[in-house]
Amino acid sequence: MAGASKTPAVLELERIRALFPCTFPVPAPHTHPDIVPADDVALEQELLRNADSIRTWLSYITHVEEANYRKRPIPDTWLSSAGVELLGLFSDAAQRLALQRVVSIYERALAQFPYAYRLWSRYLRARARFVLGEPQGGAQAARARALHQNVLEMGPSLLDSRKQEEAQTQWDGGLDGVLGWQEWRSLAAAYERALMWLPAMPRLWLDYVQLFVHPKCPPSLSRTHARRTFDRALRTLPGSLHLRIWKVYLRWAELCGGETAQRVWRRYLQVDPSLSERYVALLIEQPAAPYYADGACASVAPSSSDYVHDADADSEEETETMDARQAARVLEAASVLLRLARAALQGTYMSPDGKSAFQLFVEWLDIVDRFPEQVGLSQKEEAALGEQQDTTRLPVHRIVLQDGLARFPDQAGRLWTGLATYYIKRGDLDTARDIFEQGIKQVLTVRDFTQIFDAYAETSENVISFLMEELAEEDDEVAEREAEVDARMQEFEALMERRPFLVNDVLLRRNPDDVQEWEKRVFLWGDNDEEIVATYKNALDTINPRKATPNLHLLFIHFALFYEQGGARSERAASDLVAARKIFERAVKVPHKRVEDLAEVWCAWAEMEVRNGNYNEALRVLSRATSAPSTQNKLKSISYFDDSLPAQTRVFKSLKVWGLYTDLLEALGTIDAAKHAFDRVMELKIANAQTIINYAAFLEEQGYFEEAFKVYERGVEVFSYPVAFELWNVYLSKFCKRYGGTRLERTRDLFEQALEKCPPKFGRPLFLQYGMFEEEHGLLRKAMRIYERATKEIVPKDRYEMYLYYIAKAAAHYGIVATRPIYEAAMEALPDRQTVLLALRFAAMERKLGETERARAIYSYASQFCSPTTSTEFWNVWNAFEIETGTEDTFREMLRIKRSVQAQFASELGSMVSSGAAAPAIATDPMAMLEARALESKPSAPAFVSATSA
Repeated sequence: MAGASKTPAVLELERIRALFPCTFPVPAPHTHPDIVPADDVALEQELLRNADSIRTWLSYITHVEEANYRKRPIPDTWLSSAGVELLGLFSDAAQRLALQRVVSIYERALAQFPYAYRLWSRYLRARARFVLGEPQGGAQAARARALHQNVLEMGPSLLDSRKQEEAQTQWDGGLDGVLGWQEWRSLAAAYERALMWLPAMPRLWLDYVQLFVHPKCPPSLSRTHARRTFDRALRTLPGSLHLRIWKVYLRWAELCGGETAQRVWRRYLQVDPSLSERYVALLIEQPAAPYYADGACASVAPSSSDYVHDADADSEEETETMDARQAARVLEAASVLLRLARAALQGTYMSPDGKSAFQLFVEWLDIVDRFPEQVGLSQKEEAALGEQQDTTRLPVHRIVLQDGLARFPDQAGRLWTGLATYYIKRGDLDTARDIFEQGIKQVLTVRDFTQIFDAYAETSENVISFLMEELAEEDDEVAEREAEVDARMQEFEALMERRPFLVNDVLLRRNPDDVQEWEKRVFLWGDNDEEIVATYKNALDTINPRKATPNLHLLFIHFALFYEQGGARSERAASDLVAARKIFERAVKVPHKRVEDLAEVWCAWAEMEVRNGNYNEALRVLSRATSAPSTQNKLKSISYFDDSLPAQTRVFKSLKVWGLYTDLLEALGTIDAAKHAFDRVMELKIANAQTIINYAAFLEEQGYFEEAFKVYERGVEVFSYPVAFELWNVYLSKFCKRYGGTRLERTRDLFEQALEKCPPKFGRPLFLQYGMFEEEHGLLRKAMRIYERATKEIVPKDRYEMYLYYIAKAAAHYGIVATRPIYEAAMEALPDRQTVLLALRFAAMERKLGETERARAIYSYASQFCSPTTSTEFWNVWNAFEIETGTEDTFREMLRIKRSVQAQFASELGSMVSSGAAAPAIATDPMAMLEARALESKPSAPAFVSATSA
């Protein structure tokens, strides 16, 4: 009746249990008659005759394996699909018999040859195939995995990066470790016997320990026994082979988790610390209840009696213990990572992933922010700790300051925000706010400031949002909550208003000598006069003039202007000139880097005095500025551009200061004082052309014309061209206007003196002015000679216009006929193209006079310069001329000349092309060559009628 009440599943389970053990005791022919089939009797007899021949044994073993190998098992009919899944190859009766035959023949062979490594290796692999199953993906995938494991030598490549889930599913058809635990134990016993005979064979050890990471390995093997086996392997094998064991050992430890994994990893890190980062990740990612190969959960595996896990034993006390252990793991991870960051900073550790010391420190800070209660101390606990080191938790604040901010100042923003986040996670908002404020006041870059400020603002917004949500949910203590919300809102608004000032503080901390940033800070205060004054004073006390950025002088000037204007408010007070003068007095004593800046200060001081009507004070200020600091003998050694001398020593040679001084003296001072100032400028050799003109103009206004002309003469002696050209222009114009023709010889001497050293490119205006003067006040004949002289001394590009002007003047004064010699001289002197233009004018004039023959001769002369293909205008004019005034013979003569000229240009062009082909490296301009040849071989004919023979 009891058997009738059992379910089919229970009956199937009992039948499955009855199948085991299959290989223990070792099957023998007298216990298992089916082990030796009738076909193998002859081979058995051969073994009896040659029991000492290993070849005979190997031949027989190969026969047994091949005869009993089946790629896919055929499950027994009474097994369900779940049973087939549990049994794997043992679900097939033929495979069970095959295993018994394989075990029997190998055991008999090994009894004869216990030291035969080849027999042991084949035996264990054949037997393991039935228990472990086939590698997932077939033989090819197994070979790939084996190759991948073999190339992993040490360090970060020691472990396979596959996840635990992949490790659990890399086998197909394995025997369940609970139902078939006897076969698993028998297989392990076979490995133990093999290692007893061959303890120094690493492959046997590696195959053996691979059992313990199999997903179906029973707990009786996969825990304490596995750990002891790994330890025996490390003790037995030489040190050069330990890494091959550690690969599997560490993988097994990660699968176990808990205290076992930590202890194994600590042992390995003593040998190879390069995997410390992997250990840290293991500690952080390890679940509270570690996973074991049997699918159960537990905290630690001290003995085999703890293998069974009670899933209903989740009491409150156990939960608290687990939390404590998890906190210990997190604290250890943080401690290890901090140690790695310090070692990397000292150069004694190099991250396998190429992480810098800062990256490792940031990872530590992330762990601290993630587990603040488990890792760090509060601020009060750190203060009470003092210099002592707490072994339970870390002084995070002190570590961030000493190991973070002190070592990585360029990453201050990230470190300050991380530290503040740590206190926020602990619920200490006041300390977090203090950290944000401290960070904002210490960072040196806008990037770090922005990072801290954004985190600060976001935290404030989140706190306000949280308080408002609580205010909406709670009915009690509404007034206190509202007051707290109002206070937080005011703090947040004040923070937003402070942002421009905080940014300015950052920039000034980075460079306290930045004048522009101090000016910006003054602007930020708007009309707050007290803060503006304080800012200016702070800036002037802080800035080092030798390191200051440009425009330090403007800071003094603007400060003085602030006092002059009576403040920045709309309702301004009275001007405080006394304070402004003190600022200027201080400014002129500052060692400015540029003498121009000091000159700006002196000028601004004088202009302030002028604006306020203190003219004598302005003159006194400029008199101080222009006073020489040393004796007359040493003045020559002082150069305005000598940067090795202080600006105060050189400022007396500033033309800007002297210019303002002379302007004020002209308007307010005496004539002698102004003259003395101008003379002093010229004596110091700092005057420019404008100074000379201003000085002369001032003397002219006062009626000192001769002295003014002397100033011009001093100016033209001091300056060379082109500055002297401008002075001569003004000087000669003033002189001619003043004296006209009364001092004719003196005026002529001045013009000659001006033209004596005048470059040709500046001569034309002076010649024209000279000629006009002679026309108005002197001799007409001398004026014509001046114009003729100009055509020879000025630059060639201006000569054509000068000839036209000369011809016009000659025609106006002497008549058209008198221009013929000028035309002839011009045509000889001017270039070809301008000669043609002048020839057309010359011929037109002759036609007006009725001199057709002379006009025809001019056309004939100019034709040699005009190609019929390019100068069509010239030939059209000549053609019209012959039609109007010529005869058939003159017309034919014109055509003949035209053909000869065309042939001449064609031959010259051809010779240039041929010479260019012969010498391709010489780049020439065909038109330039044509003109050059024409100049070299100018024909003397055809019949040009000179003016004298007319």
